Amino acid sequence: MSVDLSVVVPAYNEERRLAPTLAAIRAYLEDGAEGGPGGSGDRTRWELIVVDDGSTDGTLDIAADAEAADPRVRLVHSPRNRGKGHALRLGVLASRGDRVLITDADLATPIEELECLDKALADGHAAAIGSRARPGATIESHQHRLRELLGRTGNFLIRTVAVPGVRDTQCGFKLFDGDRAREAFAASRLRGWGIDVEILQYFRRSGWPVAEVPVRWAHQEGSKVRPVDYAKVLAELTSLKARTLRPRDLLVAALFLAMAVTLYSGRWAAPGARYLPDSLQDQNQWEWFFAVTADNVRHLHNPLFTDLQNFPDGVNLMANTVMLGLSVPFAPVTWLFGPAAALNAAMTLGLAATALAWYWLIRRRLVRHRGAAAVGAALAAFAPPMVSHAHAHPNFMVLFMIPLIIDRALRLCEGTRVVRDGVVLGLFTTYQIFLGEEPLLLAAVGMLLFAAAYGLAHRDMARAALRPLARGLGVAVAVTVPLVAFPLHWQFFGPQSYTSVLHGDNAGNSPLALLSFAERSLAGNEKTAAALSANPTEQNAFYGWPLAALAFAIVVRLWEWTVVKALACTVLAAAFLSLGPKFRIPLTDIVLPGPWAPLSHLPLFESVIESRVAMVCAPALGMLVALALAGLFAAPHRMTAARCAGVAAVALALLPIVPAPLRAVERAQPPGFIAHGTWKKYLGDGETLVPVPLPDPAGAEALHWQTTAGLGFRLPGGYFNGPWGPDRVGIYGASPRNTSNLLRDVRAAGRAPRITEAWRRAAREDLAYWKAGVLVLAPQEHDAELRVTVEELLDRPGKWVDGVWIWDLHKGS
Repeated sequence: MSVDLSVVVPAYNEERRLAPTLAAIRAYLEDGAEGGPGGSGDRTRWELIVVDDGSTDGTLDIAADAEAADPRVRLVHSPRNRGKGHALRLGVLASRGDRVLITDADLATPIEELECLDKALADGHAAAIGSRARPGATIESHQHRLRELLGRTGNFLIRTVAVPGVRDTQCGFKLFDGDRAREAFAASRLRGWGIDVEILQYFRRSGWPVAEVPVRWAHQEGSKVRPVDYAKVLAELTSLKARTLRPRDLLVAALFLAMAVTLYSGRWAAPGARYLPDSLQDQNQWEWFFAVTADNVRHLHNPLFTDLQNFPDGVNLMANTVMLGLSVPFAPVTWLFGPAAALNAAMTLGLAATALAWYWLIRRRLVRHRGAAAVGAALAAFAPPMVSHAHAHPNFMVLFMIPLIIDRALRLCEGTRVVRDGVVLGLFTTYQIFLGEEPLLLAAVGMLLFAAAYGLAHRDMARAALRPLARGLGVAVAVTVPLVAFPLHWQFFGPQSYTSVLHGDNAGNSPLALLSFAERSLAGNEKTAAALSANPTEQNAFYGWPLAALAFAIVVRLWEWTVVKALACTVLAAAFLSLGPKFRIPLTDIVLPGPWAPLSHLPLFESVIESRVAMVCAPALGMLVALALAGLFAAPHRMTAARCAGVAAVALALLPIVPAPLRAVERAQPPGFIAHGTWKKYLGDGETLVPVPLPDPAGAEALHWQTTAGLGFRLPGGYFNGPWGPDRVGIYGASPRNTSNLLRDVRAAGRAPRITEAWRRAAREDLAYWKAGVLVLAPQEHDAELRVTVEELLDRPGKWVDGVWIWDLHKGS
């Protein structure tokens, strides 16, 4: 016999609530069948399906008794508990109704609310879902405040990543068209609470309209839904999304990961024993950042400050790019495998994720051809400036959030869900701030350049997008500011904060740098690259003349496209800005004012190394190449020769800048005095270990000592950004003191000066300021001169202990 309505009730250990629930549902349906106040007489053919999900109490017996008492009640039994999703799938697939209602066993939403859902289905919707979040909903009994807050947060995250526009995905009261419900549940895979979202996604993909209907709801004691279940739903949806990935997309992701692993192959064999010499001292610094962050997380210390370096003044970690958004999630890796392995994994995976994010953006916004998008994304993520920073600047090459931010800004321009997209943009921006603020500023500059060029070329679209964009940006700011207000206040006004960082009079690119090849590019030349850059980690242009010529040809060929005009203007403007406040015309002595001059004294911009603005060119060039390749791949077969010639031109332009693996060498291991823990015998409470010379940006091996010793001792000096002088100008390293300057000069010059009583008095003051317990001189260049200097300063000989010279200050300092 045909059935008009099937009611599916999943139940697991519900012996106390199931019988009253079944009685209430049967009474309501009987009342409706008789045309009484509970309905309109159209439910004469109904069935009630109870799905026992492997209960261990009396639930199965109660359901069996109900089935025996009324043939319209049916029992479906699962021999073991497999989750709500599995139970609902069994019940819906066993149903025969033209409509299918699913409701929880606690009847938190009264069965009488079916009337509201019925009306929505009668209006032509394929599904009507009960909602506690829509205007008009009534919450008769609230959950505990903390539980409700966690639930709302989880629901927000779920609908943000899975079903935008649906305010309440998890209310257990939903009415479906029967045939469509059975089709959707038959295609479902999830077994847990995430099946609600999976079914709604199926309806949305199929184009079946879904109505969200406000209902009455009351919290019932004994609910099986826990706040942690929202996290499980997110995990299930992530797993579901992973299973829906196409093999070609997985192949692209594997390709990007292989490229990143190859780039760092020199370190992967033994991360703790290998060093990238072209990172200068930055590898030591970043490993220390990861170690300190993990230590702060482990001991619940302030993650924004430490005095392990630069004792006693300390280091403002928020004012140094410690990348809390990366180093905190990687804290478990740091605990288990050490900071060297954690840093290597973070940079390798981060670079691959950045390429994958650009691939996603290019496919979503520009081209559908996977091959074209992959090549463009590879150029964006593995361009010469990115490889240069890959030596030891993860904040400038782990940029997977930037494409997501760009996409969200473009969604704001569309004006469909401005508030929601503004909120997400605010959250994305907040996270990027904890990954790197300067890359975010450069990305904003790039987006502004692109928007200005696009708006001038397509003014009608720009005017239409302006209002929703402005509104959405306002929402994003409102979300971001409360989340970052305290960390940013600490950064700019907290202890050891500074105003701006001195980078020299002109850190811009030479025009030749834009057309030359980087050191690690296949066509690169170390001497040429060194002459045109500050150091190997700051080769911020070096795209090569073949790529420049290719980009020019692409722009000429596709000039009629507005997006090509905007990308071309972005590349040219960013390259021009990167020349700095002044630049010299190549092969002449003529120096001209640079385009960066008006910005160089503005807040935030004054600390930017202006040559880095050329990094904006990388994704823009990648997008131009992707557009060109997509056009070539889509060309008709009669143009095979032209297509092959075009692809060959792209290959020839990109081949010279293909990166070689980063150079790695055997790392100098800490002396036995550090590695064997001998230092512990010479330090009292609150005392510091003073390396000779003190660690600074030119020599920060002592930071490696400290991480090897498990951060067991504090150091004066160090490698970080901190304030100097009354104006709190930012410098690299600690504020200079007499003794630290003296030892640095001896290391550099290799000469021991004549030590006067004034030098000895200054040394006593400095050692007292540092609370020094022991001075340690490890074997190094000019160590003899350094030993003579320290002996003269302290007026006592050193002692050779476990591979180092030491001066124990317990009795003399």
